[in-house]
Amino acid sequence: MIPVPYQPFPGPTPFALSQLTGTQTLVHQVDFERYKQFRQVNDPQFFFQKLADHFRNEGRLVIHLWDDVAQQKPDVVASRLRALAGESMRIPARLTMARRIDRPTTMAFLEQNHLQVAIPAKYKYGLWLPKRYFRVLPPDFLVAQLANADELLVAVATFSHPRTIPREGQPFRSYELVRFANRLNCTVVGGLDKLLKAFVTEHHPDDIMTYADRDWSDGRSYERLGFERVGETEPLLFWVKPGEWVRHYPNQMKHVGIGTPTAQTTEMIPVWNAGNIKFVKRFV
Repeated sequence: MIPVPYQPFPGPTPFALSQLTGTQTLVHQVDFERYKQFRQVNDPQFFFQKLADHFRNEGRLVIHLWDDVAQQKPDVVASRLRALAGESMRIPARLTMARRIDRPTTMAFLEQNHLQVAIPAKYKYGLWLPKRYFRVLPPDFLVAQLANADELLVAVATFSHPRTIPREGQPFRSYELVRFANRLNCTVVGGLDKLLKAFVTEHHPDDIMTYADRDWSDGRSYERLGFERVGETEPLLFWVKPGEWVRHYPNQMKHVGIGTPTAQTTEMIPVWNAGNIKFVKRFV
């Protein structure tokens, strides 16, 4: 069940499609029972990517909400959908302080607040809301463990090691924005921009690249921050065992030929997502 007001929306898909009330955002709920039937008579490899293109041409964002994601990260899914519907708590970034954070803090925050797997990264930054601004939080948000806290971590961004990329005969120091997440049910207004500026001030990159997951984004938020769309990836293949709800990628499955189920994987379903959009923000 979508945790915000919605209404059914007709579309070229056999899966449940709904429009978040008051928005141009659609939620495409992909249940695996129907997906198994769908792939028996259809090639699903580019279906979700093409559907995203179809609705983007109509000025709409479509969220492909897969069963495994809804099962594994229900709180994060609910938070993201509320943010898209304009129902999350808004915290102005100007009230926060940006600084480097350690790996355990980063990994714990991403595990609780990001849809994708928390992975290590070289540089880790957080936005902290000082106690004097806790007044912007609703009373029920201040749980017992915050009673004596001096600050609250409300957003995190991580960045890769620099890579030297040749462009027009010149070496460029390029970093990747690996992960960004707000705290559950919060939107730090201007948060990513503030974290990017903190990183750029310390490391002076020639450019920063990142990927927008097309299952959840059309990349507009990156474009507003000065990122340029430079390409798209093809849909990514992964495997899911219903009931286990864990994504397995081909390079993790030594006993599986890519895209070819074997006897050992008859209970696992091959799934292709909508791919990614690649963005670059240049500073030189």
